Amino acid sequence: MSKPRTGRQDGAAAGSLRDKDTADRETYFHLSTRPLHILVFLLPLVAVYEIGSVLFLTDQSTGVVETIKAQRLLSDFFGLFGVTGVYLPGVALVAVLLVWQVISRDPWRVRGWALGGMLAESALWTAPLFILSRTLQQLAAALSSGSAAAALAKGEDLTQLSAPARATIAIGAGLYEELLFRMLAIAALHLVFVDLLKAKETQGRIAAVALAAAAFALYHDAATQGGAQWGLLAFYFAAGLYFGGLYAWRGFGVVVGAHAIYDIAALLLRG
Repeated sequence: MSKPRTGRQDGAAAGSLRDKDTADRETYFHLSTRPLHILVFLLPLVAVYEIGSVLFLTDQSTGVVETIKAQRLLSDFFGLFGVTGVYLPGVALVAVLLVWQVISRDPWRVRGWALGGMLAESALWTAPLFILSRTLQQLAAALSSGSAAAALAKGEDLTQLSAPARATIAIGAGLYEELLFRMLAIAALHLVFVDLLKAKETQGRIAAVALAAAAFALYHDAATQGGAQWGLLAFYFAAGLYFGGLYAWRGFGVVVGAHAIYDIAALLLRG
């Protein structure tokens, strides 16, 4: 007959599970997907974009600031509720991450090595995008090696902007296109498919990522090309799927970093 478990044994087992859980929470793959590390990782990008918009994207004669189309769409959405402001999308992004941090009850402790890892990982994830761009370039003459997933609100030619202005646009694309098409669009579509239509979790998530990618492709084609160019449309759809998968697997911070780094490289090379 086996001996009954004692309270001391149960306590030791529970303590072991707690230690394992604590260790898991200190891993890079966990920390890099948590709101506090995402917030600290993205704050410099938000600051650089807002400062760059004033310095490099503002018409000094009229005071008009050129913006990413995604940022304009977000501002228009807030405007429906009577809330306006030039910096509103950036403030909203920071607020969402702060609220998420409070709700999650995660420790308010930042690991510098995790932030460095997020930067390195973001850079690594850009390589498949360049391979994809080159492959589609060979299949469709309409696609150039410098094509980047960024769209200006008024559809101006990006090559006419200065290098600092293009870098600012690239950072803004990483921030606000990912906020719009990944964090918000995928969440909304997931709500529709899984919560309302009662689809299975995996099927609902795949459908949400795919539809968000389609919207991402149409957004760029309509904003920057003035007509259907199938090589570019295929690239943007594939890039949308790629960013959607990366977002679902590695979180918001890494996908924003990858998007911004890719666009910086592509837009500066394009110049």
